Amino acid sequence: MTKPVRVAALTGGMASGKTLVLQQFMKLGAYVIDCDVLSREAATPCSKAWWEIVRCFGMEIVRNDLELDRKRLRDLIFSDAEKRVALEKIIHPEVKRKMKERIAAIEELAAPHNTLVVVDVPLLIEAGVQHEFDAVVLVYSSEETQIQRIIDREGVTRAEARKMIALQLPLTDKLQFADYVISNEGTREETEKQVRAIFAELSP
Repeated sequence: MTKPVRVAALTGGMASGKTLVLQQFMKLGAYVIDCDVLSREAATPCSKAWWEIVRCFGMEIVRNDLELDRKRLRDLIFSDAEKRVALEKIIHPEVKRKMKERIAAIEELAAPHNTLVVVDVPLLIEAGVQHEFDAVVLVYSSEETQIQRIIDREGVTRAEARKMIALQLPLTDKLQFADYVISNEGTREETEKQVRAIFAELSP
């Protein structure tokens, strides 16, 4: 019997093009959950996670409006692996909880209709949670393409872009965990065509 709700994890690497793919899945009718958005929600001012982050990293990462200075926080974790692990231990459980809440809400809203949920999980493989989903969709771009996109988007040097990419498992290593691979090296239309084909296969 086909499950009324199937949950697919969407992953990739920095600047591989997950946002474009997630938007296309949503246009096709899938419910989408962006874990980057959930991580920001988890650390709203004065939340439990916010206080834990402030205690761990100090007041210098808090802006005058009490929001976290995410650029400063990002710079800190890029230069200190222990701080990155500490931040992940605070944020990841909250993100997982929020994700489950949203999936449960979608199941209630969509019932009894068949529904596809696509969850954008940037560190899916690194966290070892790929088996918790019905399918894994990997957005693939070459490392050189990733580097150039990061340079264009962030205004950083090539060395800094490489350092940012190095924080994640190489996309070539993630291929073995993917049920579906979307190549985002070509045109937007070519990428969208691949998404449509996968959507047709994954939809319950």
